[in-house]
Amino acid sequence: MSEHRNDEPTPAQAPPPGPAQTPRPRTAPGTAPASGLRKELPAEVPASAPASAQVPRTEPEPRLTGRQRLVMGLWPPRVTRAQLIVALLLFGLGFGLAVQVASNSDGDSALRGARQEDLVRILDELDDRTQRLEDEKQGLEKQREELENSSDQAEEARRQTVEKERQLGVLAGTVAAQGPGITMTIEDTKGTVEADMLLDAIQELRAAGAEAIQVNGVRVVAGTYLTDSGNGVGVDGNKITAPYRFKVIGKPQDLEPALNIPGGVVQTLEKEQATVTVERSTKIVVDALRAAERPDYARSSSR
Repeated sequence: MSEHRNDEPTPAQAPPPGPAQTPRPRTAPGTAPASGLRKELPAEVPASAPASAQVPRTEPEPRLTGRQRLVMGLWPPRVTRAQLIVALLLFGLGFGLAVQVASNSDGDSALRGARQEDLVRILDELDDRTQRLEDEKQGLEKQREELENSSDQAEEARRQTVEKERQLGVLAGTVAAQGPGITMTIEDTKGTVEADMLLDAIQELRAAGAEAIQVNGVRVVAGTYLTDSGNGVGVDGNKITAPYRFKVIGKPQDLEPALNIPGGVVQTLEKEQATVTVERSTKIVVDALRAAERPDYARSSSR
């Protein structure tokens, strides 16, 4: 008797009767099972950051003083090219002013170290020069008034012309002159006196009001030049040797102090180991003459 094989699955036997069970739904693999707990719990609410966390709390900045703001504005320095050029120009200007002040201080060092009586003597000399210029001004004004008020203006003009010619002859060295003045003698045993030292003496005497100067028989005029010549000095091409004797006509009270000022002619020559003597006199004769020379090109412009 053939056996019939039943390939159909045999249904599972039913469980014994008991309390009713709710069928549990099947879920796809990989998904959380939907349990009853999720239904019982409230829906999840995404956590939100507190308001204090969302807006960061900033501390109030401390108030700066005026000095602190100034320091912050100046440091670190912000240098531009224009500012650098201006700084260099100011530095150059300051350096030039410093050099000039230093040179002026060196030039005034002799006066700063002078004694009180020397300073008084220098001031007196300046006052005398001012007085001489004032006298000359008054003399010229007097001549003008005489010309304007004279009844015979032609005769007065000729008289003043003769007087002016005599004065110009003294200055030009074409006529002899005499009057009060000084005699300065320079002994140079070491041979250290040079032409520029004698020239400084002549210029100092002229500045003090000397009207006529003669050195060792040579008349000194406006165009006189001095050169070194071996063991002597050349004056307008005439060689003279020590001792050098100056005959000067002028006011002795002005001439002698001008030579003895601090750092002046006498002190300079004494530093060169030369001996200088200055003597005042009421009568000095300057008799060395210069030939009147006609200029080659210059002509009078008066008609």
